[in-house]
Amino acid sequence: MWPDWSGQDVAIIASGPSAKSAGVALLNGRMRVIAIKKNIEIVPFADVVYGCDGPWWRSVRGLPNFKGLKLAYDEAVCSEFGLQRVEIPDKKSNELLLGEVGKVGAAGNSGFQALNLAVQFGARRILLVGFEASIRSGDHWYGRNNWNGANNPDDRLCERWRKALDDSAAVLSGLGIDVINAAPFSQVRNFKKMSVTEALSVWGLQIAA
Repeated sequence: MWPDWSGQDVAIIASGPSAKSAGVALLNGRMRVIAIKKNIEIVPFADVVYGCDGPWWRSVRGLPNFKGLKLAYDEAVCSEFGLQRVEIPDKKSNELLLGEVGKVGAAGNSGFQALNLAVQFGARRILLVGFEASIRSGDHWYGRNNWNGANNPDDRLCERWRKALDDSAAVLSGLGIDVINAAPFSQVRNFKKMSVTEALSVWGLQIAA
């Protein structure tokens, strides 16, 4: 029921302002890709689309043309559109869950939850794209969420995102998982920063000349 990506490289494409110009097309065929909701538009080759809440899934009618794995937390949209459900046992939690696959920490955002899933799926290296955890440069690369019932980030929520991600760095390092943050102006501090091109080079996935 769940993917086995043991030992593989995984990119998670979140919605921060830098995502669209990050060069995500270079990831195609080089690593597994998890798109957070609307980011499937810039990585149509993604293996997984994850979105915690229901409004976006309803706005795209369950993304019927996507043939990969579709994951959500919202029980109603999972039932309505045949999505696979991810469980969040404690919505107040800000920690990665490392036990049962498909049960993740909350941290108030789909990006963190997708990171938790990538770890559970067995990723050895994870590239974070669009993880600004800040609204200084705008809410998202596409502007504000405007689908019915959607929320938009504020400074308080971004602070929760930053803390959860930064606190996860030591846990991931302890697991031997290498994480690179490809958002150049990210407020997340505890992962090394590189561009997508630099990360591919460091990991030996560079484009042939």
